[in-house]
Amino acid sequence: MNLKMHLLPRIFFVLLLSGVPTTYAQLPLQNLRVNFIKPPDVYKPGVYWYFMDGNMTAASITKDLESMKEAGIGNLIFLEVNVGVPRGNVDFLSETWKSLFVFAEKEARRLGIEITLGIGPGWTGSGGPWVKPEQSMKHLVSSQVSVSGGEGKKIVLPVPLPKKPFFGEGNLTDDFKKDWMHYYEDVAVLAFPEVEKGSPIEDYEEKALFYRAPYSSGEVRALMPSPSALKGNSKSAIQKSKIIDLTGKMQADGTLNWTPASGRWTVMRFVSRNNGAITRPASFPGLGFEADKFDTTAINAHLDVYVGSLLKRIGKTNKSNGGGLKRLHMDSWEMGAQNWTANFRNEFLRRRGYDPIRYYPVYAGSVVGSLEESERFLWDLRQTSQELVLENHAEHVRKYAHRHGLELSIEPYDMNPTSDLDLGSVADVPMAEFWSKGFGFNSTYSVIEATSIGHIMGKSLIPAEAFTAQGGEGWQQHPGSIKNQGDWAFAAGINRFVYHTFQNQFLPDSLKPGATMGPYGVHWDRSQTWWPMAGSYHDYVTRSQYLLQQGRTVADILYLTPEGSPLVFVPPSTAIVGDTIGDRRGYNFDGCSPLQLLKASVKNKQVVFPGGASYRILVLPAYESMTPALLTKIGELVSAGATVVGSPPRRSPSLVNYPACDQQVLTMSNTIWGGSQNPAQETFRSYGKGQLIWGGQVSRNLDDLYPRYETTAKILSALDLIEDFKADGPVRYTHRTDENWDLYFVSNTTDRQVDLTAEFRSVKGSPEFWNAVTGKITQTDQFETIGQKTLVPLQLDAYESIFVLFSADNTWKPALIKKKKSLDPVLTLGGPWEVKFDPVWGGPANQVFPTLTDWSKNENEGIKYYSGTAVYQKEFDLSASDLKAETPVYLDLGKVKNMARIKLNGKDLGVVWTAPWRVDISGLLKKKNKLSIEVVNLWPNRLIGDEHKPFDGVVNDQWPAWLLNNQPRTSGRYTFTSSQPYKADTPLFESGLLGPVTIVREKIREIK
Repeated sequence: MNLKMHLLPRIFFVLLLSGVPTTYAQLPLQNLRVNFIKPPDVYKPGVYWYFMDGNMTAASITKDLESMKEAGIGNLIFLEVNVGVPRGNVDFLSETWKSLFVFAEKEARRLGIEITLGIGPGWTGSGGPWVKPEQSMKHLVSSQVSVSGGEGKKIVLPVPLPKKPFFGEGNLTDDFKKDWMHYYEDVAVLAFPEVEKGSPIEDYEEKALFYRAPYSSGEVRALMPSPSALKGNSKSAIQKSKIIDLTGKMQADGTLNWTPASGRWTVMRFVSRNNGAITRPASFPGLGFEADKFDTTAINAHLDVYVGSLLKRIGKTNKSNGGGLKRLHMDSWEMGAQNWTANFRNEFLRRRGYDPIRYYPVYAGSVVGSLEESERFLWDLRQTSQELVLENHAEHVRKYAHRHGLELSIEPYDMNPTSDLDLGSVADVPMAEFWSKGFGFNSTYSVIEATSIGHIMGKSLIPAEAFTAQGGEGWQQHPGSIKNQGDWAFAAGINRFVYHTFQNQFLPDSLKPGATMGPYGVHWDRSQTWWPMAGSYHDYVTRSQYLLQQGRTVADILYLTPEGSPLVFVPPSTAIVGDTIGDRRGYNFDGCSPLQLLKASVKNKQVVFPGGASYRILVLPAYESMTPALLTKIGELVSAGATVVGSPPRRSPSLVNYPACDQQVLTMSNTIWGGSQNPAQETFRSYGKGQLIWGGQVSRNLDDLYPRYETTAKILSALDLIEDFKADGPVRYTHRTDENWDLYFVSNTTDRQVDLTAEFRSVKGSPEFWNAVTGKITQTDQFETIGQKTLVPLQLDAYESIFVLFSADNTWKPALIKKKKSLDPVLTLGGPWEVKFDPVWGGPANQVFPTLTDWSKNENEGIKYYSGTAVYQKEFDLSASDLKAETPVYLDLGKVKNMARIKLNGKDLGVVWTAPWRVDISGLLKKKNKLSIEVVNLWPNRLIGDEHKPFDGVVNDQWPAWLLNNQPRTSGRYTFTSSQPYKADTPLFESGLLGPVTIVREKIREIK
């Protein structure tokens, strides 16, 4: 494939794999150039390698891994689940299962494939049948009775019931439901004079961490509101001074040995109960309670049983070997929240400085003291819970991994009871997830979060669970269809794809597409029709990922999140262009948590972090509360030279040192900002070496928590900082930098060719194009330098992308004459074409196509419903004048559904999978030529055709008898799969080589 750009002069620096020096050999960028052609294996993409509830064989393990190696997959995440496939006969964590895992790990070492192991069965967390209720995730729940003084009646306090599990009781087996209902531990008994009945605290179950719904499903807000200054109804508030602790006066049967004084009293019994979270969707033998995320003893017990038992089997990890077990993994947090552990009261007292016991009624939605006081307690409760999760769970698991020579990756989102940015910051490898556009949830916020974490923490590797899909995907996607979204992810900061999913193909190779993970995809495995051609696409991804892991990302804006948890960082919508896969504007940004900001300093007016990230401005959230500690840090940054945009806080969110903390915040705000009320006009205030910008549009014209992007952009422009990237066409970008170079990734966001001029904020050297599809590096003299920016004309085909490098080593001058490339036709290869289909999949062995047509429109059902590879063959002649080519000549395939491998005169020219659908054939043409084009389509057509035949698949979660008994199939179907996404009347998919197939010659024209 060629690079359809303004490439003048056309000089390709093709670096040989042998490492033979070129003109670049002595340059500082030598290693970058050489590795770009064939990057080391560590830069390859990965897959989620799912095993399905006991369906495991050594043979399928080897075949899977070898197919990954051959196709260019370099790493995987190992998980076993139970989704949509009948159970196998290898029980999870049995001796046979462990032996097979050890075998897989050794095979991965042999093949140089990295393994990342989830820290528990299923994908949600850390637990299993070995987790006892007393070491599981817990809630503090309560019951209450009303009593009257002087009646002398026996007081019996009922055992409080547990909260309903977030995912319902249907996920609990009978045994686990019994344990869930039976287990409880008494915590406290409190009594207080009865108060007027009022409304419970709004959303108290969410605020008290009984529940945290997944943000990606749109069921929950990104953050909690700032604790209100409203006092509420004082008549329904419990007076804290009148609460009596009766904990020591209750007998085991609930009888209370206490005689109340006169009047009506409320007595509350508080107990610790399991929160109903179980491993999901684990294999049946792996089902069990989730371990306590506040308690290191509980997580140690879990790790010893699961991870520890496997580590003992595989032995010491070998860092010098590129393959084998390298990392532990915490996948998306989908086990909900807890708000209690046995030592919670002591931990709260140690961290917050006050005893929480008299605030226990707030857990049940009651107001203690005042509404504001109760909301502040809930803030402290959530903050304490976050600290325990971070320290006693995430950081503890990371230390465990490090002791065993491993790293830890974390997907810190969805149902996460902490701040996503803070949980992800614990990871050695912060990770995101994005779903295939149109086939599932919108979790692109996790990409923004993970990349922000990686940039601020100085992490070079930021992977994503990529192209996850559900109902309706059905093998529809392929490398060409996902390129645009993949390029979006690259531009957003992701630099390793881990495709979800490579389903372990344990069924016989004759049964394809084979086993699935229920309805979930994308189907990225060796049973795909196009898998033998996937390597060319993976080469593109690998080269891109290699470059995007060099240097650091450039961003100008740092958005600070509010304090507190749970919290999802959501930037202003105006800072992004587009919908599900929205792109960054000219000034890029990251998000930062207050905990991360504590590590920041100021250098040359930039807010900088130890990992190397730097930002021109810090933008505060429009949030009225802030702790004195955070406000102190912000004041220090401004004083040291930072520019901070945003309004001053008015109070603390916490009960710590309350109410003096509020006065402290107001005093500091007045000192730093010069006042606490927003000015009517935008105001620039100097403070120390820095400045604050607030009031006017900054404070009034908000986009959720932050000023609108246009407001922030004007501020940056006023600071004499031009946009990092600008173009007069529909492209996206990202920018990486190092001391001696700037590297931009630019991608066409449309399905048509675009001609545009791009403006890059770099003058480090002359530009050159690095094409990750072909591996070619090309100089260009078509550029202009104006001030601090370089203007470069670009010509990009549909969804085409390019890297543009500016290096201090590149010193050539721009051309005086502007030129443009075009393609002139030489010959159109019309019919007839000989086409060979594979009879194994129902196609005719030989067929003549008078013209190039869509297979799905063919009257021959063997072609109409065909899925797989067909070979087009044709001989053609060229005249002597056509052979005299002074400029490059290309074979253009026109329209292809869906991938093609081209051979001309016996030479393999590789695979085309994306636009431009052409290959360079310069020097290969003869007077008489033989052309062979292997074209592969997708599985749906054959699956749809088979729906006209009797069904012989999985029924009632049971494999068919013919498969179990190794008998011949009689249905006449060609395909077999564990899911059934299509019907007989589903419209067929366009397939085959549709052309026109042409030979074209490159032409360079001057632009007047």
